Amino acid sequence: MATQKNNVVTHGLSGKIGDLLIFRQRSGKTVVAKVAEQSKTVSEKQLAQRKRFQQAIVYAKVAVEMPETGEQYKDAAKKRRGVTAMNVAVADFLSAPNVESIDLSNYSGKAGERIEVVVSDDFAVKTVQVQIINPDGTTVEEGEAVNSAGSLWTYTCTQENESLDGDKIVVSVTDLPGNVTKEEEVI
Repeated sequence: MATQKNNVVTHGLSGKIGDLLIFRQRSGKTVVAKVAEQSKTVSEKQLAQRKRFQQAIVYAKVAVEMPETGEQYKDAAKKRRGVTAMNVAVADFLSAPNVESIDLSNYSGKAGERIEVVVSDDFAVKTVQVQIINPDGTTVEEGEAVNSAGSLWTYTCTQENESLDGDKIVVSVTDLPGNVTKEEEVI
């Protein structure tokens, strides 16, 4: 891939020339690349990925125009060379958050005790939900964790839980585009 700066012939040029070259504008520069070869057959996985990418583009267009999310994506793009707010928003849509760890060492079933969760996302985590479920499927309690510091989220328990044997802790992490990752741990 080649880039051109201050070239009067290619300055501002974008589009495809035959099946050989494609010109694009990125951060005020003209980028020239060879046209990628397209496969004649398309698999189900490729179709699914194309649909997901289309959804990401729609999300990004809306999110960049919204006051709060638009500013967040624009600020993130300024920190990365050659990246637009649209690029950041598309990447955010395509990447679900992760649950790195669930720390139950401070939880023995008493109200006021804490469950700490370490989560990550390529952009930002919106919410972390914690649910405590008995082995019979009944919910002991559930609620939203609070961001303590960076990637650490803390849930403070409100109910007494007499027997922890076989209980499940379910953590649901949501990012700005609405991707949800669930992780569960059995006590």
